[in-house]
Amino acid sequence: MVDAAGAERVLVITAHPDDVDFGAAGTIATWTDAGIDVTYCIVTDGDAGGFDEDFPRAEIPALRRAEQTAAAKCVGVQDVRFLGYPDGRVEPSLNLRRDLARVIRQVRPDRVVCPSPERNYLRVSASHPDHRAVGSAALDAVYPDARNPFAFPELRETEGLEAWAVREVWISGGPMPDHYVDVTATFARKIAALRAHESQTAHMNDLEDRLRLMLGRAATKAGLPQGHLAESFQVLDTA
Repeated sequence: MVDAAGAERVLVITAHPDDVDFGAAGTIATWTDAGIDVTYCIVTDGDAGGFDEDFPRAEIPALRRAEQTAAAKCVGVQDVRFLGYPDGRVEPSLNLRRDLARVIRQVRPDRVVCPSPERNYLRVSASHPDHRAVGSAALDAVYPDARNPFAFPELRETEGLEAWAVREVWISGGPMPDHYVDVTATFARKIAALRAHESQTAHMNDLEDRLRLMLGRAATKAGLPQGHLAESFQVLDTA
């Protein structure tokens, strides 16, 4: 188990709207309850998502931004930023690394949460290509890009953003979790956040049951009492 102590600011980097809520919303709620400032950085607008073929596709980005903003409020997050990359076509490019380094230097977080750059063969849905690309770019942005004052010099010289070193990274959805957060008390808020993504979850009648099963298994691995729920991460020391 990991204590939330030691962090004043957290930056959560995800590929799509709803990724953070499936993977870490319960944990985020425990952090905001503890007084930690949390910012979301969503790389795409989720424009390739949704299940309603009659809904105008041109309106999907605005809809999904609104859903993510509402979901964030369920777990105490007010600062939500979108980079506007195309859904389904994200690559760990230099442009993405620069854009993420920019946000890291703006927010100056102690902790970054990001998806895993590795494929998880036990959970294929966690290994969407966008997730892996964003995870790879986020880790490169943490080290070396954001902390190196000579990387992407325009960030410093033109935008006035000084280098910043992130102390730790929490990887969500990867194949090798080693830390767990008890989210039993915040599970209802996690579900509320997910239900805010109506375009993605309205058809999931068994959403709560599925999550209870998955988080219950994680809690068992963490050694928590029966009936508890946990979210899992791999935590890296990047100081």
